[in-house]
Amino acid sequence: MNIIWMGHGSFRIEIGDQILLVDPWLTGNPMLTEDQHEAATAGATHILITHGHFDHTADLVALSKSLSAPAVGIYDLMGHFEQTEGLSTVGFNMSGKVMLGNVAVSMVPAMHSTSLPGADGAPVGRECGFIIEGDGRTIYLSGDTGIMADMGWIAEYYRPEIGILSAGGHFTMDMKGAAWAAKKYFDFKTVIPCHYRTFDFLEQSAADLVEGLPGVNVIEPEVLQPISL
Repeated sequence: MNIIWMGHGSFRIEIGDQILLVDPWLTGNPMLTEDQHEAATAGATHILITHGHFDHTADLVALSKSLSAPAVGIYDLMGHFEQTEGLSTVGFNMSGKVMLGNVAVSMVPAMHSTSLPGADGAPVGRECGFIIEGDGRTIYLSGDTGIMADMGWIAEYYRPEIGILSAGGHFTMDMKGAAWAAKKYFDFKTVIPCHYRTFDFLEQSAADLVEGLPGVNVIEPEVLQPISL
């Protein structure tokens, strides 16, 4: 399994027989140069979307069409993209599970907001996270979220050993908060922070996460450098 950061909250996850792009943000992403876009997205089989903010959906339509990669996410948001853009989609909902090849993806709650407007101007769908299971591993990808009690049952039911946590502060948990949540609710062996370093007002270091999780392998990702697990 390779987990590859594309900067901000975007990932390329090579797992089982799938290459999953999660919230791929290319256009305007200050951490991913234009000459890196092809390497970041080549061969993707599906595109997972956690919520409707621009830094998670701006490139969805173009990528889904150019890669022939279905979009995967909450039912209402996927219906929106299917109806307005003609995308191939896989829509499901909280606690639902879909099989993408031999990789299982389950939807779990997040606590954030979503702003993509529908036909009536109201936001479409809601925010979520994902549990990704393949290659004998279980990943909890938090999506943009604050600390929430739902993390308790997510941890107990799915027992993920790998956590990909939005931890940049301002819009999500900060590093101290993410460390507290990981220690209280989960038994992670590996934690990878994201949604940080993109802008000056976000956290620039994972030092507080490392300090708060002694005995856990906290890996600060570098853009397009594979983390092999």
